[in-house]
Amino acid sequence: MTTTPASPSTAPSRGITTPKGFVAAGLAAGIKASGALDLALVATEDGVAVPTAATFTTNLAAAAPVQVSRAHLAASGGMASGVIVSSGNANAATGAQGKADAEAMCAIAAEGLGVSAEQLLVCSTGLIGIPLPMRVITEGIPGLVASRGASAACAGEAASGILTTDSGRKEAMAVVGGGAVVAGMAKGAGMLAPNMATMLAFLTTDAAIEPEPLAALLRRAGGASFNSMTVDGCTSTNDTVILMASGKAGPCDEAALEAAVTAVCSDLASQMAADAEGSERIFQVKVTGARSDADAHTAARKVADSLLVKCSINGADPYWGRVASELGSAGVDFDMDKVVIDYGGTVVCREGIAVDYDASAAAAHMAGSLITIGCELGLGQGSGVVMGVELGYGYIDENRTTS
Repeated sequence: MTTTPASPSTAPSRGITTPKGFVAAGLAAGIKASGALDLALVATEDGVAVPTAATFTTNLAAAAPVQVSRAHLAASGGMASGVIVSSGNANAATGAQGKADAEAMCAIAAEGLGVSAEQLLVCSTGLIGIPLPMRVITEGIPGLVASRGASAACAGEAASGILTTDSGRKEAMAVVGGGAVVAGMAKGAGMLAPNMATMLAFLTTDAAIEPEPLAALLRRAGGASFNSMTVDGCTSTNDTVILMASGKAGPCDEAALEAAVTAVCSDLASQMAADAEGSERIFQVKVTGARSDADAHTAARKVADSLLVKCSINGADPYWGRVASELGSAGVDFDMDKVVIDYGGTVVCREGIAVDYDASAAAAHMAGSLITIGCELGLGQGSGVVMGVELGYGYIDENRTTS
């Protein structure tokens, strides 16, 4: 687990249960043939519903759990007691039965927690178009709920229970100040694209804040992190980020809380990009000098999504022509005669044409694990950054079949 710098009085991290007032659990119900953990729970310690914010996939083929969670949050006015998660099956493209199964997961977990079903949110991740194996899930949830606790072991099992093709747990923590902290866990390694990244992420904080400002804060934090990452340009059916606030640490400065939430989201996003299926190199496309921040983000995303650029990153080749081509086709204001492109600060293109450059410096940068492509458009003050990963042989091996 990674953390932002903390004060000496900060308690040791216990994962998602580090903020006061939360419990968690993970269990192997039998969804995954491997026997790996495949159910997870994050809930309030006392069952009381607390301010909860969520952002969901923009994919119109939204999975049943997304539909159910949206409805539950709308009905409760942004309050929830917990979230039940299954991994190994997305419960997407499963029709009316899929929605009924998602509702049943909430109802069974809610019964064990002693709360109403509408106080529970639900998430699933895995293969699309396959009905949930409800028998094992129905049998597994009571044991999952009964095993919940605030220990590091319980938090770790929850973080493991949400994984699919991930190589390991993804967790992060940041200090808000005044005794409050933010903690998070996530899954995601493939099908990662902006708005949102294809992933599940769960965050908790013990800061006190009302539902409406919490929702606005999460949207901004996601825009600066999960929405600024792409692996393959594929937006999934199940994308969900959930943030719960117990209020146990009392009120805090909202700007400090937003900074901490953004730090945790950014940390988790970086971990997902670093774990992208088959990749060994991450790259950041930094666009400056655009007409607006929105234009800069659009242009950066176009470059980061480019298969040709990704192949160049894999080959450690600073082929700036592919970058310029993507910038020019991004649908934003563009003037080739003003473009400057650099790799790790080594300028390879100025005023739209090639320039002599230090090839050894460029090669050294391209051989690293984090590559930066700078793109100055020379048209305004807009800037934006999008993180991407190379296209390597491992990605194809992982995704050439559904297994």
